[in-house]
Amino acid sequence: MDVTSKTTATDVALAEELVSFIQKSPSMFHSAATIRSYLDEAGFTYLPETGAWDVEPGGSYYTCRNNSTVIAWKVGARLTEEGSSYHFQLAASHSDSPTFKLKTAAELEGPESYLRLDTEAYGGMIDYTWFDKPLSLAGRVLVREGARIESRLVSLDRDVAIIPSLPIHLDRSVNERFSPNRASDLCPVMSAGDCTMGTVNALVAESLGVAPEQIVARDLFLVNRQRPCVWGAANEFVSSPKLDDLACAFTSLKAFLASDNERDVSVYCCFDNEEVGSNTKQGAMSTVLADTLARLNAALGHTTDELHQAIAKSMLVSCDNAHAVHPNQAGKYDAANRCRLNGGLAVKEAANQKYCTDAFSRAVFAAVCADAGVPVQTFANRSDMAGGSTLGNLSNTQVSMHAVDVGLPQLAMHSSFETGGTRDVALAVAALAAFYDADLRIDGADAVELG
Repeated sequence: MDVTSKTTATDVALAEELVSFIQKSPSMFHSAATIRSYLDEAGFTYLPETGAWDVEPGGSYYTCRNNSTVIAWKVGARLTEEGSSYHFQLAASHSDSPTFKLKTAAELEGPESYLRLDTEAYGGMIDYTWFDKPLSLAGRVLVREGARIESRLVSLDRDVAIIPSLPIHLDRSVNERFSPNRASDLCPVMSAGDCTMGTVNALVAESLGVAPEQIVARDLFLVNRQRPCVWGAANEFVSSPKLDDLACAFTSLKAFLASDNERDVSVYCCFDNEEVGSNTKQGAMSTVLADTLARLNAALGHTTDELHQAIAKSMLVSCDNAHAVHPNQAGKYDAANRCRLNGGLAVKEAANQKYCTDAFSRAVFAAVCADAGVPVQTFANRSDMAGGSTLGNLSNTQVSMHAVDVGLPQLAMHSSFETGGTRDVALAVAALAAFYDADLRIDGADAVELG
């Protein structure tokens, strides 16, 4: 890859595609549907968990759990040839982002004639960034038609609510401290008097073309409708809701689709529920990856022992965005282990093992990127500050293998509107494609050959 220090028109075009991907993904259910549309267009075969699987060398497949987690794989055409090493090379991201979830009894009457929405936090967002933004609702709805209940995607795709700030005249100290109460201060306003209880179901029913009484359950989330954009005097920045982690979901998907490794099983994973701990049936701590690998292994005619051998020779790249050094708060970052925008993927490491990177996995990933001419950076938290965690080690509790944590550098993580580097989108695709294309021959923790 031609690595330049300037943002190019090609970089901007790819960042614009990322923006389009995010706009099509207002909830984790939409994220999975958008990913599936890319896979379908590329000719992948959908294998539902409820059916039998027929998997062959040279084939491309995917499965889905809960309509919010997607796992796809490509079986190398030369996998069975002499000299090939049966193993998996995986990249994993997540489909969800911090937001607010609508409660079942979703509406609050008053005070006066107001109609408000009753929500609770999903994940650890920066609360104040949700104030004074146009908001909508998206997610899935369970609709009953006779004896059948079916799941349907819904996105109102219009501005229907807002969380208004209190005037400074009524809180003179607001610029000195601001700690909103989620039960009282963060209730979105939906109407000043024209709408009544039942409006949410009426809007959803209208969007789906059904009667309100047909809606029996829903998983609906607030959506920030602020317009994503590529911006800056030199188009260096991309800003959008949900960059964490749809930027990684997108770049790893593009790399996966572009790669062509005939001697491994290349795997793409996008898990749900990372922002709330991953311990759901569709999260990284669930059996979904283990089940998928076991079933495709059996469909290829391999034994359980051969599966264990293959996993021991495999490697996972856990993809979840990293903290770029803040232009106004550089002191919050480790002086020697911090990353910048448009410098390439950051390899994330923590002594407390909240990230899965160790010397072995760092060496493999860094060497693959170096051979491809793609830059990578280093990130670690300041030693006196607790950092975050992600899905790599959580996934390893179910399917243990060598793993490295990486991410696109970004600003304002968990804001309702986050900022990344335009150039980093292309650099991430190049790095992850190089990983997928490498014919890794892992010998325990002793050595690895880079093919």
